[in-house]
Amino acid sequence: MDERFNRWLLPPLLALLFLLIVYQYVSPACPGAACPRRPPASAARRGGGPEEPEEEEEAAAMPRLAAKFPFARGELCRRVRFDMRGRDVIVFLHIQKTGGTTFGRHLVRNIHLEQPCYCRAGQKKCACHRPGGDKDTWLFSRFSTGWSCGLHADWTELTSCVPAAMERRGCAGNRTLRNFYYITMLRDPVSRYLSEWKHVQRGATWKTSLHMCDGRSPTPDELPTCYEGDDWSGVSLQEFMDCSYNLASNRQVRMLADLSLVGCYNLTFMNESERNMILLQSAKNNLKNMAFFGLTEFQRKTQYLFERTFNLKFISPFTQFNVTRASNVDIGEDVRQRIEELNFLDMQLYEYAKDLFLQRFQYSKQEEHQKNRLKRREERRLLREQRAHQWPREEAAEVAVTEDYNSQVARW
Repeated sequence: MDERFNRWLLPPLLALLFLLIVYQYVSPACPGAACPRRPPASAARRGGGPEEPEEEEEAAAMPRLAAKFPFARGELCRRVRFDMRGRDVIVFLHIQKTGGTTFGRHLVRNIHLEQPCYCRAGQKKCACHRPGGDKDTWLFSRFSTGWSCGLHADWTELTSCVPAAMERRGCAGNRTLRNFYYITMLRDPVSRYLSEWKHVQRGATWKTSLHMCDGRSPTPDELPTCYEGDDWSGVSLQEFMDCSYNLASNRQVRMLADLSLVGCYNLTFMNESERNMILLQSAKNNLKNMAFFGLTEFQRKTQYLFERTFNLKFISPFTQFNVTRASNVDIGEDVRQRIEELNFLDMQLYEYAKDLFLQRFQYSKQEEHQKNRLKRREERRLLREQRAHQWPREEAAEVAVTEDYNSQVARW
């Protein structure tokens, strides 16, 4: 009776065990996230074997990123076939106090180019012409074309202005052939806000900015100023925070969003909560779809991703400055919290941007690691084939020498 029962019970148990094993191998490794086609570093370590210990160390040194936002593979893999000899143009959207001045100088003075930008001593602008004697420029930025679309023009201004501005530079016939690749820099919102306050305190105003949207600048009622007189020199941090229409608040979101979606600077166009939601989502989409963006807090990673994106190399490495005017400002936790509240949209944008930035960096590093691994594997295969072809010839030569020696001995 027991033997008959065991014979009936054993097949279902074996079938269940087989299904569990199969499910373990076919179930998705990262549900809800973007899995790269190439194996991650951990998989490379498992399959690398003992012959590649240096790869194990390199992969082990790269911590696994705890991603907050799911991005598709195409959103992580940024490769631009930038044709400097053709009609491609890099457009730099320069947001105030994000390290854009330093990055802008890198673009005109620190890139290995077939025809370097020509920078005259004592002048801010450089002539960045294409190779081959073409007077057309491949770079639209403060240090190449100047503020051609207005002082610190935002996304709304640049996207409607740049094509016409390039035409005015004498290349009207090539407008339809141009590819515009937008890039920008972002910064931690609290640090950026404090840096702007210190800059305004020293006399900066940016009052000549056009703020063009839907073909016009805002009226004084739509965009009032926070001060009377020529500038806001000597303003205290409390006064700076108390101005409800201070453009320093949520500047990064506003400069990256399509302002025409919310009626530009007309705050009566829709309610505030709806306006904020649309601005934030528009800024995220525009940032994600840009060819490249960097973060002030990650200079070396910014350099690496730019070089990978555009297949260009910088001459000197970027420097990370940890001591800035903003870092020297001693604020309490209550003031920091107030600044975060004033920049609540920028805080959300920066969290999104930082996660996307680090995921792109990790994806690029893993892709590079896998490419190098396959390259070394191919080199070892070719070396083995070369040795395999050499060994028969060496054996034949040894046989010939032995036979010649034996024949000489026989003659003696």
